Amino acid sequence: MKKSLLLPLALPLVISFWLRSAFAWVDTIFASLLHSDVDGAIGDASIAAIGLALPLDFLLTAFWVGTSNGVTARLASAIGANRSEEVVQIKKSTYKIIFCLCSFATLTAVIVWMYAEHIGLDPVVAKQFKIYATVMMLGSALTSFWSILPDSIVKAHYDTRSTMWAGLWSSVTNLVLNALFLFVFKWGIFGIALSTVIGRIAGFVYATIRARRLESQHLQSLKSPVLGVAANPVRKILLVAIPSSITFILMGFESFAINGILKDTADSVSSLAAWSIFDRSVRFLAMPIIAASVAMLPLVARLQGENKSEDIRLELLAGVRVSLIYIFVFVTPIVYFIGPLIASALSDSAATQLATQDVIYLVPLAILGIAPFLLSRATFDGLQRPRPALIASGVRTFVCVIPLAVYGSINHGLFGLSQVQGISLGYIAGLMLSSLGYWLWTTKNLSRLQSR
Repeated sequence: MKKSLLLPLALPLVISFWLRSAFAWVDTIFASLLHSDVDGAIGDASIAAIGLALPLDFLLTAFWVGTSNGVTARLASAIGANRSEEVVQIKKSTYKIIFCLCSFATLTAVIVWMYAEHIGLDPVVAKQFKIYATVMMLGSALTSFWSILPDSIVKAHYDTRSTMWAGLWSSVTNLVLNALFLFVFKWGIFGIALSTVIGRIAGFVYATIRARRLESQHLQSLKSPVLGVAANPVRKILLVAIPSSITFILMGFESFAINGILKDTADSVSSLAAWSIFDRSVRFLAMPIIAASVAMLPLVARLQGENKSEDIRLELLAGVRVSLIYIFVFVTPIVYFIGPLIASALSDSAATQLATQDVIYLVPLAILGIAPFLLSRATFDGLQRPRPALIASGVRTFVCVIPLAVYGSINHGLFGLSQVQGISLGYIAGLMLSSLGYWLWTTKNLSRLQSR
């Protein structure tokens, strides 16, 4: 049996993404310790605020990932064909896109600052959300989006180890500054958000240095570069970037919709805090699968260029097989043994602790519903056919996830569940149903591609 190329490429990304996600827990952990002279313990409210900010952060992450996918695909193609002039052209075009993204992030920050306290939230939650989300949005404008280009260059050269090291620098910087801003300067949730923003600068600097070195080495190795540039380079990047971004935006919209449902529950603060912990747990433990999907894109693009359609199918099967092993062997025991401790450690009140315990055990099922979808999406993006992923994402969000979450919210009592359990199980059912359908669609398309 042919050895998979996906796993060696994905391993450094797994380490990188896991580190970043692990240190993202730092925000939640430090937030659980917050105390106000006026409002007393505000840990639950702060965790709820971070959970409310996650969809917005995910929205900007969607733009980041979508643009990176488009740039990486174009760069990998140009580098593989020795089109050095086109590489320069792609870089200039990328800066134009980044400028637009930064403007959007800044506008989002302004809107959050103006309206966060007028959308029906608990007053303490609204105040914490206003501060945290505004800083995070401005941080994306000033730091995150500028790392798209160096990160894409590194991935186009298959140097996933540099991505790992960039993540390590970001994570360590975030941890150190979190402690400094919270315990020494007493900046509260503002310091928690600011440390995350500054931490991203460290990763950006490392990725930039590494990208320049890789480009220099590649130029020195070129013997007969192919001259010429592509027509409409921005358009070609956006043809992949926009559908890919919308796919991720829809995933973020799912969390946004569920936050909206939870906001109107009887004990909204506890429900929102429990969902925030659940959502953060899913994102953290799904990181190896997300990393594998990121590695899948340039691998599929290269295999397609080499007309190795059978290898693409084998790599996709390898990705799903390893994901299943990971979920059952690692994720499930971790959640069942450590989940109750997390619920207890991060909760101010008994209500929040109980609500968290109601949903924390569902994390493995959520990741099981995510894995085939992510790998299938990356496969289509690597084939530079993002429309199927866009269609599948729309069906997932509006036909499966949100309707089933609403159904769980309304009918939870019929099944002897708490409301947050009903919503979470509806969400998971939507994930699984859509993931299965998309997986079958992907394998069918790959079989057609192989038969040509």
